[in-house]
Amino acid sequence: MKYRKWNIGAPEDRDVATLREAGYPYLLALVLAARGIAFPERAAEFLDRDRKLTLSPMLMRDMDKAVARIQRAISDGEIIAVFGDYDVDGITSTVLLLDYLKSCGAQCLRYIPRRIEDGYGLSKPAIQGLWDQGATLLITVDCGITGNEEVDFANSLGMDVVVTDHHECKEDLPNAAAVVDPHRPDCPYPFKFLAGCGVALKLVLALGGENREDALFARYCTLAAIGTVADVMRMEGENRAIVSCGLEALPHTDFVGIHALLREAGLMGKPVTSIQIGFVLSPRINAAGRMGAADLAADLLETGDPARAEELARELCELNRERQAVEQAICADAVDQIESRPQEERSALVLSSEDWHQGVVGIVASRLSEKYSCPSFMIHLKDGTGRGSCRSYGGFNLFAALESCADLLDGFGGHELAAGFTIPEENIPAFRVRMNRCVRSATGGEPPVSSLEVDAAVTSPGELTLEQAEQLEQLEPYGAGNPRPVFALLGATAESVQPVGQGKHLKLRLARGVSRFDAIFFSVTAEECGIVPGSRVDAAFYLQANTFRGVTTLQLQLVDIRPSLLPSRNEAESLDLVRRLVEGESISAQEAVRLRASRNQYAACWVALERQLRQGKAEKDYLPYLRTLAGYTGGSESFLRTALALEVFQERGLVSLARQGDRLTLRLIPIQGKVDLTACPYLARLQDKEAT
Repeated sequence: MKYRKWNIGAPEDRDVATLREAGYPYLLALVLAARGIAFPERAAEFLDRDRKLTLSPMLMRDMDKAVARIQRAISDGEIIAVFGDYDVDGITSTVLLLDYLKSCGAQCLRYIPRRIEDGYGLSKPAIQGLWDQGATLLITVDCGITGNEEVDFANSLGMDVVVTDHHECKEDLPNAAAVVDPHRPDCPYPFKFLAGCGVALKLVLALGGENREDALFARYCTLAAIGTVADVMRMEGENRAIVSCGLEALPHTDFVGIHALLREAGLMGKPVTSIQIGFVLSPRINAAGRMGAADLAADLLETGDPARAEELARELCELNRERQAVEQAICADAVDQIESRPQEERSALVLSSEDWHQGVVGIVASRLSEKYSCPSFMIHLKDGTGRGSCRSYGGFNLFAALESCADLLDGFGGHELAAGFTIPEENIPAFRVRMNRCVRSATGGEPPVSSLEVDAAVTSPGELTLEQAEQLEQLEPYGAGNPRPVFALLGATAESVQPVGQGKHLKLRLARGVSRFDAIFFSVTAEECGIVPGSRVDAAFYLQANTFRGVTTLQLQLVDIRPSLLPSRNEAESLDLVRRLVEGESISAQEAVRLRASRNQYAACWVALERQLRQGKAEKDYLPYLRTLAGYTGGSESFLRTALALEVFQERGLVSLARQGDRLTLRLIPIQGKVDLTACPYLARLQDKEAT
């Protein structure tokens, strides 16, 4: 199990039926109802994809000032420097704005910081270098909102700055010629969730004017779509329009570098969804920034030479493979650090090393947050200073938490879910203590529990078809606020479990009733999975089409799998029989015989139970635990008699049992001397029934 807890949605049957009567397919209706969309009119509105952006960019505070200053620079022949971030959002923003400015005849410089040498955001040396090259106007994209000192420095040189960003603002804004950020407290723009490239796109639309909005949107929506998906922005409102239109325009984009990257990644000619953007294209673009070569990705997206684009795409994919190897090594080292730390330091994972690659720690932080269900702070140390990347978990507000620790930091920036910071090495222990305290306060002191959100359990397995899966594409594009649907198949049987991909992945065959399904579980070994052929399981999965040798079939892409918490019919009957005996209801003589366990069965069950509880209490999933314990008990009717044995042990004061939902908490009760099990009233009732 990857997740300790599955939160399975339970849509109302009447809501699903209403949507189906309106013509929506079963699985689509199931997801919509699970997400609170119960009426056909609301479903039609939700699934509708705008073909254009309907909000005027001039609604953004300072957009008029930004447009006026940039247009003056273009008309006066000034040199304009575009300063972007080194992630996918920043790179696509930079290329988008530069392409437009150059089309207007502007003289432009490009600056994307080197992640390791320059760090995040604006820097005085970079500004000085651009000034020395003749730049008199600096435009930031996807950064700059916290660069107050750097903007003041630019002003002191005589360079004007236009800040465009989408990150959280500090109390004091930079003293720039214009500050365009929907997160400004005084910004009336109604949609607050644009990515940096979304803000850059809005700037271009404002510069072009209303008459050119449609043409400019058509040209740049693909770049903006890639950046929006990569930055995991909320997939609603204008973001949904940007990504929908961008994906549709992807095969026909004028940017030859995108075609080259699609070809190198094996996606040319195939349908590309937000999933491929997020898991195939974005990591390759991001690898350049993470490995200190963001300009390589920008060169790829900017070039108009197909041969040069092919060469750069190959380099980018090679960098991505290098990044993957580095990431695996850092992750292994980080896990070793975590396992050696006391529990009080695991509410927030604050880890540091001089050996880690600064460009890769952020993605490792994301993996650790998911693995350990808590915020993660990964710090690369060099010359007494730490550069950290952090990722949230469970909605914890990183930006606010970093603000509360500002006295320990040299600087920070970002937003609620992802941020960066610099910190003196000697402050890291204090930062670790305070951040753990901050997370415990936010979570009420409860230990973190990894949770998986499942839209719904599929109660009609026969409806899991390729055609139904294709209908789910109406929900695209996926992203924050509109995740890819996750379904659960409860009480299935694992007919086969086979390692594939040199043992790195698992291929399974699952059965539920008369239905059979092929499933794949990526990056999980047979040992980690813990499932063997014949196991009764619950499976959580995405639905996908799998094409092999020209034949396309349905495949379940597993998100998690666990021993089933749903009883089989025999198990349900056994549990009900034990309940009836314990509660004093009538049972037959034949049922009494079934319940009657031998002394050896009770002894075997007790030995197994005592061995597990010797170190203190145990928390288990009730049904899987009963099945495991029954394996130790052995003999006929082992599941039924083990369930009764637990009730007998509790009644006799040997153990305490507390059930909460599917979870069972057990604890040994210290006793003196021997305990007579036959004095248990449940067993006395059995004996009386057999005597009659």
